[in-house]
Amino acid sequence: MNDTPLLDYAPLAAALQRFADERDWQRFHTPRNLMLALTGEVGELAEIFQWKSDAECARLADDPAAWMHLNEELADVLLYLVRLAGVLGVDLDHAVRDKLAKNALKYPAPPAR
Repeated sequence: MNDTPLLDYAPLAAALQRFADERDWQRFHTPRNLMLALTGEVGELAEIFQWKSDAECARLADDPAAWMHLNEELADVLLYLVRLAGVLGVDLDHAVRDKLAKNALKYPAPPAR
């Protein structure tokens, strides 16, 4: 895999850093706390799908309130993930490119379908 970036999340990471700095939240943004917050947000995302059929989940976009809620929870997951990566010093673009390359080796595409 080449070194072409797949993710340009630096502006988001910087915005999250500024947001935390403006509120003096650095002391709360420990890896443990951020991981727990991320887990909570993933749980909130899961609740949107809980007890729904696949067909009902596929129609979430038909309900403006449900669609907005889905978008907000996805955003929360992304925000905490990017913040956690920043606090830990993980380059998400590099990690994603590396993982995609490993997955390609582990799960090669069949030569013919």
